[in-house]
Amino acid sequence: MPEVSAIVVGAGIVGLSVAYGALRNGVSVMIVDRNPEGDKASFGNAGGIAVTEVVPASVPGLWKKVPFWMLDPLGPLALRMAHTPRLLPWLWNFARVGTASEVRRISTALADINGRVYDDLLPLFNEVGLAGDLLQKGALTVYESENGLRNDMHDWDAKRDLGVEVQELTAAEIREMEPALSPIVKNGVFTPQWSHIKDPKRVVDVLRHWLVANGAEIVRGEVDRVVPTSDGAKVVLDGGREMTARKIVIAAGAWSGRLAKQMGDRVLVESERGYTTTIASPGVALEREVIFADRKFVATPLSIGLRIGGAAEFGGLEVAPNYARSKALVKLAKHYFPDIREEGGVEWSGHRPTTPDSLPVIGRSGPSSNIIYAFGHGHLGLTQGPTTGKIVSDLLLGRKPLIDIAPFSVARFSLKKASFYDSPDLFLR
Repeated sequence: MPEVSAIVVGAGIVGLSVAYGALRNGVSVMIVDRNPEGDKASFGNAGGIAVTEVVPASVPGLWKKVPFWMLDPLGPLALRMAHTPRLLPWLWNFARVGTASEVRRISTALADINGRVYDDLLPLFNEVGLAGDLLQKGALTVYESENGLRNDMHDWDAKRDLGVEVQELTAAEIREMEPALSPIVKNGVFTPQWSHIKDPKRVVDVLRHWLVANGAEIVRGEVDRVVPTSDGAKVVLDGGREMTARKIVIAAGAWSGRLAKQMGDRVLVESERGYTTTIASPGVALEREVIFADRKFVATPLSIGLRIGGAAEFGGLEVAPNYARSKALVKLAKHYFPDIREEGGVEWSGHRPTTPDSLPVIGRSGPSSNIIYAFGHGHLGLTQGPTTGKIVSDLLLGRKPLIDIAPFSVARFSLKKASFYDSPDLFLR
């Protein structure tokens, strides 16, 4: 059984960033993934470096909007009914953290990790050859009515309090920045700290090749389980192959919960499936990412075309994607870009690993300090990946991370409070 210093389970942007951080600190690294070069959420995302996203998804009053979103079969939120019983513990905890005090606590933790993003992302991009792929042009969030912006002002004020620069714009100012937008846009907000990249797939491809060129080993295989040993841990693949290491990092995205559960850690992470359509020749031009607040989708100008993305669909890891959602996003985009050409659109769907409190899981496993978690980043895997890699490298080397990682601990799912984690049938009584 070959032995290496660290095995990273998962070759998405978070796993690769963890491997980069470890390798840069002198730790020999093996990366294990069932399809290391294959399609992942790291490929098809909207490409945003969303450092301004410091407010969690669950906020006071959200549940008033959810029924209206779900009435539309191709709207921004969907729940596959067969998955509902398994999702109930996640939903209950999602509702539980939607209080003013919890939102403040979670927002502070998100601001802490997002505040380090450029400190960790820029050196990584510069070293591996991606310096020209980051476009620091900010982002526009646009609204169709005066009320839309007014209703969101509490969230914008909360972001201001946490260091986010927020510039309110009129319709004329928005169209001066993005002339392709139609008159349906009435006002909006510019957040200059936001960035986007040219192509998410290129980022993971370049980073993966750099890791291999600098000594990392990549193994293709399905991880069956992770098992603590007396002086480390081992990964067992389907078929029985075993690999041992002093430390193992589980960074397998939405699949990480299964491995953590085998370890004995309670964890709530769900697949929040997202959809995109990328149009190589859309006939409209944007300078920066545009977020359509009323209809819950985004459009990003990538080097490979205009990517239109959105939707939050909860249906588990096994159900087939519904690409009608990708088509619906393009129809929504036509409201804002009347001249857009739909021909040649490439549809995609992927699993975002999402926790009920919008915080990633970063830190040591409860049963074994030799197993470290790095998953559950939701919409912010690309944004927080390099910083997660820096945090994990500190943990691998026994150093204190530069930010407080207690809010990201897996132990938060095992707090001795009233919970439906183990008894989802309570909902059905």
